Amino acid sequence: MQWTLVIPLKPLARAKSRLSDTASDGLRPGLALAFAQDTVAAALACPAVKDVAVVTNDALAGRELGALGAHIVPDEPGGGLNAALAHATAVVRSARPESAVAALNADLPALRPLELARVLDAATEFPRAFLPDAAAIGTTLLGAAPGQKLLPEFGEDSRSRHRASGAVELGLEDVDSVRQDVDTGEDLRAALALGVGPRTAAMAARLLIKEP
Repeated sequence: MQWTLVIPLKPLARAKSRLSDTASDGLRPGLALAFAQDTVAAALACPAVKDVAVVTNDALAGRELGALGAHIVPDEPGGGLNAALAHATAVVRSARPESAVAALNADLPALRPLELARVLDAATEFPRAFLPDAAAIGTTLLGAAPGQKLLPEFGEDSRSRHRASGAVELGLEDVDSVRQDVDTGEDLRAALALGVGPRTAAMAARLLIKEP
């Protein structure tokens, strides 16, 4: 089974506010874009991924991620993360009704294509499945098999909410790059220790951030 990934990205000017202790207001938009670029590039290189749809209203992000090969879906609802994911999933399935669809965070700069493939392959065993983040509180990936609704419950304590919604939690080991999202300076250092993509590495060098 090959998957369509749906990656949500808020306007860059409002992204990654929790990194204020690490990056200035002027640098955070570029850092958020670098995360997304490295995430999309790794996702497109994954053998289990057919294509990637990024849902965003940010013009710069749309241009840059589209240039990498992502399909850009405007965030027409403008109703927050879960509404954006539901909208993008509907757009994807309007063209291919039987697509397997997975929502993936845009802030996985250490993402490894083969680790992502392991997660997606495991998700094929269930109608809906998710992978918790490195903090074991949130979610970095939520998948829905063909014919199944995605039913995203991202946000605060999404791990518990996805479990309560009936999605199966994937207890995989050695997929750290798929779990390591970046919200804080500590998260960024953890991602750097795993080995980030080239765009994030360049931004981290500008910020003089070193891995732990």
